[in-house]
Amino acid sequence: MIRRCNVGDFDAVLRLLRQLWPDKQLDAAQLRVVYEQVLTSDSQFYLCAIEDENLVGFGSLSVRSSLWEAGCLGHIDELVVDEMHRQRGIGTRLLLALIELAKENGCGRIELDSAFHRAAAHKFYESQGFENRAYLFSKPIGG
Repeated sequence: MIRRCNVGDFDAVLRLLRQLWPDKQLDAAQLRVVYEQVLTSDSQFYLCAIEDENLVGFGSLSVRSSLWEAGCLGHIDELVVDEMHRQRGIGTRLLLALIELAKENGCGRIELDSAFHRAAAHKFYESQGFENRAYLFSKPIGG
């Protein structure tokens, strides 16, 4: 089952984020603040995949206006399935639910970025009709 995340899902989502970013030092308190802000947002959404009453997948979507798209553009910020539950279609169901949510919010296109080393993820996205059409450039600016 795919559903909107709620406040009580935070600890399970944090566990999944640690799998997604194993080398990143995560500040749980700071992440909780951001997580709870998004739960009340009109332009950002969190979805959870539930299997046997356990949260086993997480996906997030941001919707923004885009001059390039001449309308709304959806961006999948995170998509992760628990490593013990992969290859069962959960990621596909989450991805399709995020795409549907983007459509419901007026998006004409959906995008995501994925680190260079995630070759399996790249194959998954390509199998779902995504094309690699750009590089992502990033620079820390403090604050």
